[in-house]
Amino acid sequence: MEETNRNEGMSMRALIVEDDFTSRKLLQKILAPYAECDIAVNGRECVVAFSQSLDEGRPYDLVTMDIMMPEMDGQEALKVIRQIEKERGRRGADEVKVVMTTALDDPKNVVEAYYKGGATSYIPKPIDKHMFLHLLRNLGLIE
Repeated sequence: MEETNRNEGMSMRALIVEDDFTSRKLLQKILAPYAECDIAVNGRECVVAFSQSLDEGRPYDLVTMDIMMPEMDGQEALKVIRQIEKERGRRGADEVKVVMTTALDDPKNVVEAYYKGGATSYIPKPIDKHMFLHLLRNLGLIE
């Protein structure tokens, strides 16, 4: 409960999409001082949460998404998110920043998601807190 209250005055909204509990907790801990965080455990939940955030007029600023997940993987969810944005006229600077996370030492998947899928950036697992925060600063999401 305490976490929600602490984040009420914050402007950044983040959606953490991650099926691994430990990774999810780590991302939540890193983002907590900067953002109000919601959680989705697979791509399907991500798409629902993302649509709802737009419907409520409270869009996410950041989505961190694992590439490998059950039900709907990160690449598929990313395509759907970009499609939803297109349909609603959100383009360029209005698009949500999507950072793919992957433990895969698999450049093919990263390239697919990053260049073809419309991901903003990606970060390898295990996630390095300083590298991640540096990335968020570069994206203009945090000071």
